[in-house]
Amino acid sequence: MKILFASETEKAEFWIPLLEQALPEDRFVGEAAADVDIAIVATPPAGTLARLKQVKLIQSLWMGVEKLLADPGLPRGVPLARLIDPGMVAAMSESVIAHVLDWHRHHYRYRAQQAERQWRRRKQYLASDRTVGILGLGELGSDAARKLVALGFNVAGYSRRPKALPGVQSFTELAPLLRITDALVCLLPLTRETHGILNGRNLALLKKHSCVINLARGAHLVMSDLLRALDSGHVAHAYLDVFDTEPLPASDPLWRHAGVTITPHSAALTEPRTAIPKIVENVERVRRGETPHHLVDVAAGY
Repeated sequence: MKILFASETEKAEFWIPLLEQALPEDRFVGEAAADVDIAIVATPPAGTLARLKQVKLIQSLWMGVEKLLADPGLPRGVPLARLIDPGMVAAMSESVIAHVLDWHRHHYRYRAQQAERQWRRRKQYLASDRTVGILGLGELGSDAARKLVALGFNVAGYSRRPKALPGVQSFTELAPLLRITDALVCLLPLTRETHGILNGRNLALLKKHSCVINLARGAHLVMSDLLRALDSGHVAHAYLDVFDTEPLPASDPLWRHAGVTITPHSAALTEPRTAIPKIVENVERVRRGETPHHLVDVAAGY
């Protein structure tokens, strides 16, 4: 089969040799053409999708597909698959746990105290004193939830449909979850319904001195509302990995805000060692005439 690799962010010179090694009978190209059978994409150049006239599968290199769905050239009726990469799932759970523990054990406060040369112990809490609310119980949220339960935290999750996860309280309405939440983690896909979900009204429902952890998309968060919640003390700290403009401009005042910890959209990166077997699996399913795994529900947006 003829397979296109198209990305302005993931490096073709890195990925293509690994893909060629895993799929030696196929031919990889870097230019879109009408006779491409499968397209492996992440931020493809403008116009790429519109040139795929006979493509049997568009395989994303990422879990989030909102930009592909918004591309006017996306061929209608062609299967679009998200990449469920076990390495990325594990990395995301590690980032969630790292931020929750940083807040829970007051490390963000101790870093500030170190800068001021202050020796002051903060009140110690047990994990069982805290409730972590996870927005989104898909592959990422479910894995993080299981691991937080194992650490002894109370865990609640919000999703469109009820989820049965051992030790996790499931909510399909947002307000009841927010009212019991000490640490809020956003792992939602970005859709019309979730755009701006981290807004002032919802943040006000969180328990006092909570933390907000946004590892999903910048557009989930209404930044002005978060800053008001931080400045009032209602939210104690925010951990932000994603932003409306990336890279975050050096002039942005967020860099200097004492209540914000910034990471450069690095909470979970695609891991080739675990991603390529999943890509190969879908290529082989197309070759055999089978339905690929992890197809996107276009109507739902993920």
